[in-house]
Amino acid sequence: MTQTPDPAASAGSPPARPCVAVLFGGRSSEHAISLITARGVLRAIDREKWDVVTVGIAPSGEWFLYPQEELERLLDEQPIAQLPVGEDLVSLPLKVGESELLVRQDGPCGGTVGRDRRVDVVLPLLHGPFGEDGTLQGLLELADLRYVGCGVTASAMGMDKHFMKLAFEAAGLEVGPYEVVTDRQWRADPDAVRERVAGLGLPVFVKPARAGSSFGITKVERPEDLDAAIATAREHDRKLVVEAAITGREIECAVLQGRGTDPVRTSMPGEIEIVDEHAFYDFEAKYVSQASARLSCPADLPAEAAEAVRAGAVRAFEALDGEGLCRADFFYTDDGRVVINEINTMPGFTPISMYPRMWAASGLSYPALIDELLSLALERPVGLR
Repeated sequence: MTQTPDPAASAGSPPARPCVAVLFGGRSSEHAISLITARGVLRAIDREKWDVVTVGIAPSGEWFLYPQEELERLLDEQPIAQLPVGEDLVSLPLKVGESELLVRQDGPCGGTVGRDRRVDVVLPLLHGPFGEDGTLQGLLELADLRYVGCGVTASAMGMDKHFMKLAFEAAGLEVGPYEVVTDRQWRADPDAVRERVAGLGLPVFVKPARAGSSFGITKVERPEDLDAAIATAREHDRKLVVEAAITGREIECAVLQGRGTDPVRTSMPGEIEIVDEHAFYDFEAKYVSQASARLSCPADLPAEAAEAVRAGAVRAFEALDGEGLCRADFFYTDDGRVVINEINTMPGFTPISMYPRMWAASGLSYPALIDELLSLALERPVGLR
């Protein structure tokens, strides 16, 4: 990668560290989760190896410089919070070949635009729509900036549970029974939707098609509760997926792209055990209460089942043309089947998140995992790949 010459390097000093622009916040309902993820990652980045610039994205969409110490104070005061808009608004480079962030400072005469530090790689720690769904990735592609994680297509499909399942089925992975409910279908003929959903049996899970962190998900055990569940999901997305409940153990596997032409890497499978008061792996169990969900890694599985989970995770990652990382979620049924549920192309990195904990149990520490993701992003070319 071509970098801006460093005068100090030519004088015999160590070369400049690559600069990482860490993006967090965003416009989705998962804004607060992104802040918690960012705090954990920023504490773990090796500052002797990487220079860091932190960029917050407000729920209203503004991008601005947001120092790490201000993020720390915000989360200490209010653990589930949202970013206030900062003073120094920033944007990505507007010309291919340039890599400095553009900074706008408002003043009495209207404001000025200056250049901030060169950016070598972007670490987008945004979850949900307008961050994890290919929209941000497309913006970074237009700016010719390298970034951590999946590209436009894989991010978009990994966010949309409908198209994700189609890709899995095409790759030969077993997917549980489901129905897709579009906004047009629900408004035009809700009785027809109810009839299709009834064919799945009970219970079912009603989910927004393009949301994460368990937002908007309801477990429906009685037919009369379906409409309320649909209304809840539609608060997050007008396109829904209704899934038949699968009886089985919840097994996850962390995926990491290989270096160069090396094969995709997988962690040991982990199992999530939910305490009694949670009907499923919901928001609180994921992000608020560590006691609400326990991770066993490696999961107590027969050797052939563990290998099937790891192989299925690789197949799912490659079915979406994944890059960088993902977390793949499965059900292991009583009759020995491995059924894929979904993948997450930007899994949470909070202190209790399963993705980094599975890698830690597999021998790759949290700081080393972040370092590897950044190094992978620096390796890959810009443009079509």
